[in-house]
Amino acid sequence: MKILVLADQECPALWDYFRPERLDGIDLILSCGDLKADYLTFLATMARVPLFYVRGNHDDRYETRPPEGCECIENQLITCKGVRILGMGGSPLYSGGNNQYTERQMAWRMHRAGWQIRKAGGVDILVAHAAPRGYGDAEDYAHRGFEVFLPFLDRYRPRYLVHGHIHMNYGVDIPRTLIYGNTTIVNAWERYVLDF
Repeated sequence: MKILVLADQECPALWDYFRPERLDGIDLILSCGDLKADYLTFLATMARVPLFYVRGNHDDRYETRPPEGCECIENQLITCKGVRILGMGGSPLYSGGNNQYTERQMAWRMHRAGWQIRKAGGVDILVAHAAPRGYGDAEDYAHRGFEVFLPFLDRYRPRYLVHGHIHMNYGVDIPRTLIYGNTTIVNAWERYVLDF
């Protein structure tokens, strides 16, 4: 199964210079936030595969105009084609936005998802906007990761954690993938394809 993951910046090859064959073989699309609603609507229409998303810290506009043909999976565990996917969008609180959370608020959200995970028999992919603390995040207040993601990874051992929020063009040594225990952490900035 090929999963296209996206975040933060619209990919010119999939938007401005789109060609249908660029989506050949894609079975599922996951958005990690901070993308234009029109972009996600376009991809859902052209790919004709399920597109699930979480909100980034800049996605307040989704409240009045969400992406069409896409499904928000905030605080939900869904199963698609046998893959169990949990959505936990938003960033750490830094300016009081709607999609910003304290560490305690995110811990509560993660705790509440526990019954869904147990009912589904586990989780395969955690879709987040922010990175885990110390694994692909940054040191500035707005881009630090969530500490609570680490005990979550220790307990549930998803195959992947995909996130956005850290733009790969912020620096030359930003890793695309990292390993934490049994989990591959993927920065979905612009686009990346997972082989699941």
